[in-house]
Amino acid sequence: MQKKLFLLDAMALIYRAYYALIRNPRLTSTGRNTNAQFGFTTTLLDLINKEKPTHLAVAFDTHAPTERHTTFTDYKANREDAPEDLLDALPDIKRIIEGFNIPVVEIDGYEADDVIGTLAWQAADAGYTVYMVTPDKDYGQLVKENVFIYKPPYMGSKEEILGPKEVCEKWQIKDVHQVIDILGLMGDAVDNIPGIAGVGEKTAMKLLAQYETLENVLANADAIGGKMGEKIKAGHDNALLSKELATIITDVPVTFHEEDFSLTGIHKEKLTEIFTELEFKTLGKRVLGDGFTFSGGAPEPKAKVVQTDLFGQAVETAVAEEPAEAASFLAPDKNIHNTPHNYLLIDSPEKRAALLADLLQQQEVAFDTETTGTDANEADIVGMSFAYKKGEAYYIPLPADYDAARAIMHEFKPLFEHPSITLVGQNIKYDMLVLKWYGLEVTTALFDTMLAHYLIEPEGRRSMDALSAQYLQYEPVAIETLIGKKGKGQGTMRDVEVEKIKEYASEDADITLQLKHTFLPMLPAKAVEKVFYEVENPLVKVLTDMEFEGVRIDTQALADYSRELETEIKRAEESVYEQAGVRFKLASPKQLGEVLFEKLQLDPKAKKTRTGQYATGEDVLAKLANKHKIVDDILIFRELSKLKSTYVDALPLMINKRTNRVHTSYNQAVAVTGRLSSNNPNLQNIPIRTDRGREVRKAFVPRNEEFVLLSADYSQIELRIIAAIAQDEQMMTAFREKIDIHAATAAKVYNVELDAVTSDMRRNAKSVNFGIIYGVSAFGLSENLGIARSEAKTLIDNYFTQYPSIKKYMDDQIQFAQTNGYVQTILGRKRWLKDINSSNAVVRGYAERNAINMPIQGTAADMIKLAMISIHKAFKERNLKSRMILQVHDELVFDAHRSELEIIKPLILDCMRNALPLDVPVEAEMGIGENWLQAH
Repeated sequence: MQKKLFLLDAMALIYRAYYALIRNPRLTSTGRNTNAQFGFTTTLLDLINKEKPTHLAVAFDTHAPTERHTTFTDYKANREDAPEDLLDALPDIKRIIEGFNIPVVEIDGYEADDVIGTLAWQAADAGYTVYMVTPDKDYGQLVKENVFIYKPPYMGSKEEILGPKEVCEKWQIKDVHQVIDILGLMGDAVDNIPGIAGVGEKTAMKLLAQYETLENVLANADAIGGKMGEKIKAGHDNALLSKELATIITDVPVTFHEEDFSLTGIHKEKLTEIFTELEFKTLGKRVLGDGFTFSGGAPEPKAKVVQTDLFGQAVETAVAEEPAEAASFLAPDKNIHNTPHNYLLIDSPEKRAALLADLLQQQEVAFDTETTGTDANEADIVGMSFAYKKGEAYYIPLPADYDAARAIMHEFKPLFEHPSITLVGQNIKYDMLVLKWYGLEVTTALFDTMLAHYLIEPEGRRSMDALSAQYLQYEPVAIETLIGKKGKGQGTMRDVEVEKIKEYASEDADITLQLKHTFLPMLPAKAVEKVFYEVENPLVKVLTDMEFEGVRIDTQALADYSRELETEIKRAEESVYEQAGVRFKLASPKQLGEVLFEKLQLDPKAKKTRTGQYATGEDVLAKLANKHKIVDDILIFRELSKLKSTYVDALPLMINKRTNRVHTSYNQAVAVTGRLSSNNPNLQNIPIRTDRGREVRKAFVPRNEEFVLLSADYSQIELRIIAAIAQDEQMMTAFREKIDIHAATAAKVYNVELDAVTSDMRRNAKSVNFGIIYGVSAFGLSENLGIARSEAKTLIDNYFTQYPSIKKYMDDQIQFAQTNGYVQTILGRKRWLKDINSSNAVVRGYAERNAINMPIQGTAADMIKLAMISIHKAFKERNLKSRMILQVHDELVFDAHRSELEIIKPLILDCMRNALPLDVPVEAEMGIGENWLQAH
């Protein structure tokens, strides 16, 4: 059997794991960030499962200084402080490693790479194949026969295994020892290794290709001559120092004893304890078997389950009832099999009548539907479930025949229209939409548990299963156990025997009711009940009607446009090949990067991605546009290809066969700012900045000749909101007097009269106006506008001088967040910012930008939602034929009956202007047309 030793560079992997999830952190129910613990454990587990190591160890740095610090006191001096969450994770990670029976190796005075280098060479000499698990490039100097770098998969990329051949190819060198020479020449900004100023990676490789060693490069500075020769002379001492600092030590006082590094069984109790604390339910089951449950204070077990763990060992796990006082971080150890319940099948007219009479006596009833699919506009109903008491629920099966099902459902019409009953649901919009297809309208009060949780914890997971596990410590029946896993072979609920559906569906209603009782007191505790009852909950009925209505699509217009785009795409593609002098796969970023940066040499400092290929994103290409015409053609090719595939060719495929209309689905509980998002299609991403993108809107048309499309769009709403929140008198005056706000800003920051403002001044001021609230820097502004960084800095400085209240607002918001841990909108919608006091500048800066812009974005979101509620109510009261059909950013679109235009135009404007009164006028612009583009 081949002996394989894997040596893990702990800190490199931990940092990578933490930052991979920085924008969408894994949080426990107590708000603790477990990015690092989760990512490291997943990497370790995948490594064990896939690579089957026989021996393994993890190396850590210690806090003690090393020889490098003695040699160069500024070694690693410019490193940012690690985030507190990451530092807090280290003891947990060491406990996890200990639970896997894997040795931790750390030696004062040496870094982890020194320890790994020493052990790797010792083990290779002892006949082992050694893999150094790290993303760190410095390890290239250590590879040799039987010693490899192993870069684990990351952000979708595959793992990389690098031996001497691969390292030499990567650095374009003849021998791996030259890695140290390259590092000595170019330095390492991460470790504050200076190198030679002005020498980058490509220059270093060229110099070594000619002179082979750093010492030879230094000795030939005169022969190299020119500015480079001068740089080499000036950097002589730094280069030698840098080479010394970059050299990994391979004689650390540590010895490889194979018995100490052998991968054996695990400490089940230790891993159970730490996985419970970290709430690693799925990971726990992967390691310890399906019998893994959280323990933490549970009473004596009443049963034992024997499973198999990661290493094939028998694992005996207790199944216990959780005490009532157990903390919310405990894992779900309750389920339908060990929890008393009474779920009844209501399968006769007499039973249905008795149930209805019972339901009509209640103040609240939890409700859920079972259907044949996830698209409410296409699914057929299979059954309905109701619950009004914990542990009890009722399931009504419905026949496949539409008319028969509809007749049974209408027996419950008195419940759905009862004026004093609250209908409780988890994502109840889906169920209400299903009911509408069977002719039923829900007019009761609503309580949506998904939306309640969205306001309580805007960044949390929101599926019913996740909420049940977190708040009730109860694991619901997984739908896959009934209909199979996702894929072609998956069935529908229509195929499942009624007894199983009865248990599953009744449990859903029961859990939903319990979640309602859990979240109800949390709304006032978090002070978000106003947003819940006045904005989110009422909006459910509005969105239900909008999704039901859908929008008509002109398929012929799209077909014509698709052919036109095909021609333009081909023209751009051929132009690229002609300029490149070679045909290649233009859609391949790898091949494109090689053409742009190796063949055409457009940027000698071109950056590479983590996978080793050149970065060719839109931001990279935009900066190269003035260097070669080929870039314009590449950008055109990309824009038109995406437009064609994502919208022009895709929209006709989304047309509902029942209605011949497209029915987007609005996501009410996704964006932490409160903004709505949508999918199938994603309306928010339909391009509007380019002429070609705007053409897509032509395909959105009225339902028939009696209608036109009407678009109403808030005017500069975020600027009006920040002016009002910040109480900036100059900005508020400009809005009150209807002065062009961008021209007014330009006059202020350029210190000229209003009538002297040029179009360029106004354009620059507009970028400042909108950029300020998103934390734009002088660098970012200079990049956006194509102006010098010094000019951009002057613009920003002048802006804050002229609008001091805006600067005060920004500072106040950050201070408020630092003190309270959250920021909020005018109505009280909150966003919690746990990183606002982080010592890590990158992490803290991200939180600070959110502290500034969330109240503005969130208030704009609240405002348009309130307007939608008011408009929807007004249309209903007047029994109008016109319908609100789309919401995109700050815009509402209506299928407007021609005869009602003069009624609805002032009504819509009035509702939008007065939805959320501010200390500045709120304005909306309106347009009418035979398609969306004309109307907008």
